Amino acid sequence: MTRMNTIADGMSALKNASDTGKTECTLEPASKLLGAMLRIMQDAGYIGGFEFIEDGRGGQLKVHLTGKINKCGAITPRFSVQQDEMEYWEKRYLPGKNFGLIMLSTSHGVMSHMQARKESIGGELLGYVY
Repeated sequence: MTRMNTIADGMSALKNASDTGKTECTLEPASKLLGAMLRIMQDAGYIGGFEFIEDGRGGQLKVHLTGKINKCGAITPRFSVQQDEMEYWEKRYLPGKNFGLIMLSTSHGVMSHMQARKESIGGELLGYVY
């Protein structure tokens, strides 16, 4: 199977595994960007943890699920967002105020929309989770 978007593939695999009640999910191929997004999800409590497994073909990320993901996905195309436009994208991708996360790639690394707002910077939208 050809993989076109590793973030979209990884997020849909997470959603499917969470919906079926699994406690573990393996994402492949692994990428640093997907790993950074998983770190944000872990810090927010959506997943239990994850580990990188080298398999000689791009690696895998084994994710431990806690059952707290209602929905997650990639945002394509990766829209550029300024700090003052964040509210629009929150309304579009998240179900309510202060509920869920939008993950962005910024000049200060990958972070949640709340962290980006705190630091008053914009970036490119990567994905969301709630």
